[in-house]
Amino acid sequence: MAGYSVFARYYDELTANIDYRKRAAYFQSIIEKYRSTEGNILLDLACGTGSISEEMARLGYDVIGVDNSDEMLGIALDKKFDSGLNIQYLCQDMRKLDMFGTIDITICALDSINHLPDISDVKAVFEKVAFFSEIGGLFIFDVNTLYKHRHILANNTFTYETDNVYCVWENTLVPDTDEVKMQLEFFESEENGLYSRSSDSFSEKAYSEKELEKLLTDAGFEILGKFGDDTFSSPAPDSQRIVYAARCIRNGQQDMPV
Repeated sequence: MAGYSVFARYYDELTANIDYRKRAAYFQSIIEKYRSTEGNILLDLACGTGSISEEMARLGYDVIGVDNSDEMLGIALDKKFDSGLNIQYLCQDMRKLDMFGTIDITICALDSINHLPDISDVKAVFEKVAFFSEIGGLFIFDVNTLYKHRHILANNTFTYETDNVYCVWENTLVPDTDEVKMQLEFFESEENGLYSRSSDSFSEKAYSEKELEKLLTDAGFEILGKFGDDTFSSPAPDSQRIVYAARCIRNGQQDMPV
């Protein structure tokens, strides 16, 4: 599930096309659509470099960001220092989530669930989120679809170039499991005109809607909505991303073994 040790240095630069303010506004519209309880504590699960945490904090939430990468969190803390926003960051594996109290809203964005290597890991995350959610609390997350893994990511190679780095991103699809193994090579220009090279690798696995929905309900969530590609429309056969909105209807803290 790891990776990102090298990628963290270039992550924001290579994902500059993502409009985090727009994504935060989209999540806010989902929250306003389904929120049935008061509460302002928001967990940004797998928060990465903190871009969404920052935007949700600007919308007035008390944000806790959790990620398993020290390198990513280091960048998030730099952003917090610059912005002055009151965000708390914790370095944790989301499969072993451990909060100080209950959470009103949990967001898990940018295909972080796909980085979990096995369906049992997804189950562990859903159970942990339920365990720390208030009754009526919302859980909003997105996943890359089977279609995206099979037809977009697949066995394709992508290249990205910025002022500071050139990246070659090579994918290998494992058809039996719908896992995409990703190898990244970074070439960073030096002052002497030469390039330094570094590498990182990780994988993503696509899970079926049926699997995800069963795990959600088993963990104690009521599925409120399922949307395709950051809209409020139902997913299409060629949707690349599905966004789920669910509400906690059972207090997992009564059922989770200690």
